[in-house]
Order: sequence, then structure tokens, then C-alpha cells
Amino acid sequence: MELRLADAFCDIRGVSGGSIPMPRAIERAIIHDVVIDSRLVTPGSLFVALGGANVDGHAFVGRAFAAGARAALVARDRWRDHPLPSEVTVIDVADDPATTAAAADDHPLVLVVTDPLASLHAMAAAHRRRQPATVIGITGSVGKTSTKEVMATVLARRFCTLKTPRSYNSAATLPLVLLHLRPEHEVAVIEMGMYLPGDISRLAALAQPQIGVVTNVGPSHLERVGSIDGITRAKSELPASLPAHGIAILNADDHRVRGMASITPAQVVMYGRADDADVRGAILADRGLDGLRVRITYDATTFDCDVRLAGAHHLATILSVVAVARALGMAPDAIRDGLGNVAGDIRLQTSHGARGEVVIDDTWNAAPASMIAALGILAGQPGQRIAVLGDMREIGAIEVAEHRRVGAVAASSADWLITCGERGRWIGEGAHEAGMASDRIIHCDELAAAVVAVHRIATAGDHILIKGSRAMAMERIVEALRTGATGI
Repeated sequence: MELRLADAFCDIRGVSGGSIPMPRAIERAIIHDVVIDSRLVTPGSLFVALGGANVDGHAFVGRAFAAGARAALVARDRWRDHPLPSEVTVIDVADDPATTAAAADDHPLVLVVTDPLASLHAMAAAHRRRQPATVIGITGSVGKTSTKEVMATVLARRFCTLKTPRSYNSAATLPLVLLHLRPEHEVAVIEMGMYLPGDISRLAALAQPQIGVVTNVGPSHLERVGSIDGITRAKSELPASLPAHGIAILNADDHRVRGMASITPAQVVMYGRADDADVRGAILADRGLDGLRVRITYDATTFDCDVRLAGAHHLATILSVVAVARALGMAPDAIRDGLGNVAGDIRLQTSHGARGEVVIDDTWNAAPASMIAALGILAGQPGQRIAVLGDMREIGAIEVAEHRRVGAVAASSADWLITCGERGRWIGEGAHEAGMASDRIIHCDELAAAVVAVHRIATAGDHILIKGSRAMAMERIVEALRTGATGI
């Protein structure tokens, strides 16, 4: 990244460059990165100090400058609450520019604003407007990150492509992605998450996507949103935000997503197994952890392709990517080659345990749909099939029924079920009600006990699925199995 601090200064003030006197210290400065985590500061960064209920970024401004930050964006009512290096240049963005134009030293810059997050949004939105890239927004209850990764891989076969790193999909992190847009980027694949209704509308206002993909609607976030209808409305904010010349890519096999066709001003393209989908597909062979062989049909084109994505649920991922590539004019051969180049699912990783077991690590997060999909993968594996499942969080009033539903699927997918967490007990209850023998169900109050249980059961060649919500930290079980540790 090379971002002129002068452009950011003007964007925050809401004026065009060159229309106001510019402090020389700002006019000369080039920003090499914009970060909100002081641990990620590199020399030349702009550190944005965001306030929070538990952590206040203003407490880390001094650390950011020590790591080489060129400037820090701070709140007018907070920045004096924490010590700073003695040699800094303080510029209040609200001041008359004539009073700050003389600031000409090379000390770190403290840029004082009313709201650092609002200023970050202003910078990102203005920078986005200056860039020519076609922005593709992706949202949905599950599958956003996998879809983003596969889509970026395929589109990169033809286009200079920017993608969301990690899960930078929130109001605080998505602007950081947009600020990495450069004139050479032809497309940007942007993941959009939500915490509350209205979030996706705000993200869309920043990213200004021309293409919007909705993967599905499920009970993730139900605890906060209150109903599936509320989640549907929240996810529909993406297609509703598209311009009339844009394209809404909707999952024809999810009736809630299909219904979003009525609220978008954009052209609608449906994908899925449904006969009326514009981009259709079928699984020719499910090779378990080695991936899928699929047949894809659209317009007058049909082709078969091997894709290294495990699980039948990934057919929808593949078809959504094909729908976007088709909309951008990619040739079928290029799309097929791109799909064949997919390295695997970023969310699901396999490795070998210290005793020769195969560990299926799907600890990124958990929702009912992703739990059931992961169990479907486990069901097809050789050896003993051991499911180690933890709580699913944020699914609200239906959490008991949904945990038991997952347990019922586990009963037919696994030979052993080990559950963790308070809600994990419901998974075990569902498995037992579905016919799994009680001596094959083990509940563990602590993750360390789950490791001990696996060590007692598993032998070389067995397959062990580890999955639970992010808050459960189930990856600690994965690491213990890899290293052979008996405790966590």
C-alpha cells in the first residue's frame, strides 16, 4: 500500500484535494498500511485508535509509534487519557487549516478527530470511489469465507484480484481492505459479515459493490437478531444495495435467498441444483476429503470438473463462483481451470495425529448447517469415525432443538461422539434419542478431558472431526492430538 496522507486528510474533512492549505507534515507523508491492531504496525503505518467496551485503542498509540507508525488517528475526547511520546505533532482535523499549515516537522503525527471509526469509513469510501475495480460483495449465514477464497482463486486466472484477508468483514476491518485497492486491481472479492441488522447496508455503502452474492440464510446470530425472518432481512441488505446496472447472485436452492430477487434493483442470476437456476450443477462423484467431481451447466455450456473441496455442501460454493465468473465474461475453459486450481477449503484442514489418526480440523466456527455438513464428510471416512463437537453459540431460542438435531445426524455419521461445553450435552441427548448407544457418547466438561477420551478410543487410521463455535477454542484439541499431548 502507498496512500498519501494528504488524500486521507481531505477525505476525513470531506473536501477535495488542493482546496485547502495542507500541513506540510501531512502533505509529505506516505502511509504504507492502515491498521487497528498495534501488534500489526509496521514502519509507515497509520494506526486507527478505536474505542471499545473492553479494549481502547488509545491505550496502544504509544506502542504503535514505538513500532514505527507514521501517524495515529485518535478521538478528541480520549487521546489525552493515555501517555504519548514527548515528540509528536498534534493536528486537529477540525481546526482552521491555516493554523496547522506550519506543522512541518518529522515527528509522528497525531490526527485528532471526533470519531476515528467514522473517519476511517470516510477515508475508505472515498478511496473506493477513486478506484476502477468491480467489487463483489459476499454475505450469508455460512460459507462466506470459503466462497470468497474459491472465488478469488478462480477470478485471479484472468483478473488482477484483491480479496478480503482472513475474516476482515466487519465495520472496523472491511475499510482496511478497501484501502488496499490500487488502480491495477480489476476485481475485489469482499466478504461482508453482520452483527446486527443494518450492518450489511453500512458495509455496502462503503464498498459500493456492483455484484452481490448471498450464499444462504440460517440461524447464525439468531440470539441477537431474534428470528429467521430478521436474519433474512439483514442478509437481503446486500442485494437491495446494488445499483440497477449491478448483478445479484442468489442461491436458488434456499427459498429465503431466492425471495430476495423481489427486493433488488439489479439483474438477478440464480445458481443451484434447481431446474430454473441460470447456473446449475450436480455432483458426479464425492471423493470425501479428496473433493468433488461436478458437472456445471449454464447457457449452452456444460463441463465436468474436479474440485478439491470436501463435502457435498460445496456444490453451492462452486456454482456461486461460476455465476460470478460468467457475469464477468470469463470463458468456460478459464473457469474450469480456475476451479481445478483451488487448493482446498480454508475452513477445513486435515492433518495426522501423533498416533496416526487423521484429524479433520473444522474449528473455525460452528452453526447447524456447517456442523451437519462436516458430519457428512466424516460419515464417508474409513476406520473409526469420531466426532468431537462443542457448543454452537448465538442461535437463540432454538438452540436446544438445533443441538439435538446435530446430535441426531452424528448418530448416523459417527461411531463415537465426544461432546464439550454446556450445550454439548444436548448434542449427546439428540444422538442417544436417534439410536446411538449411550456407551458411545462421552461428555466432557473440559477440553482436556476430550483429548484424554480421544486418546483412549482412537487408533491409527481413524478419522476424528473437531468442531465447535469460535468461543469454544476447539483448536486446542487439534493441537494436542497433533503433538500427542495428554493435556491442554
